Order: sequence, then C-alpha cells, then structure tokens
Amino acid sequence: MHISITDDLKKQFHAACALRGLKMSQVVVELIKQWLASEMHSSSELKRD
Repeated sequence: MHISITDDLKKQFHAACALRGLKMSQVVVELIKQWLASEMHSSSELKRD
C-alpha cells in the first residue's frame, strides 16, 4: 500500500511511533482495523433506522 502524505506529517508520525517503540505499519494496521469496525458499526445503525 502506498499513500501520499506531507513530509512533515510523516516525520511527526514516525517520531510518535518511535517514542512508543512501535513500527509505523503496526499503527496503521491498528488504525485501519478501528476505522473498519467503526464503519461497520455506523452502517449497522443506519440499517436499524
């Protein structure tokens, strides 16, 4: 997967991950999982209405 972000955003993200001893890919995978779970929850709420 390739994404385009500014150099500044990448540096900030890299630094934040490094401070926590995490790889950027680990954090991205977790964020994608959280987003997908949120989307599934949102779409299931819409179906109830």
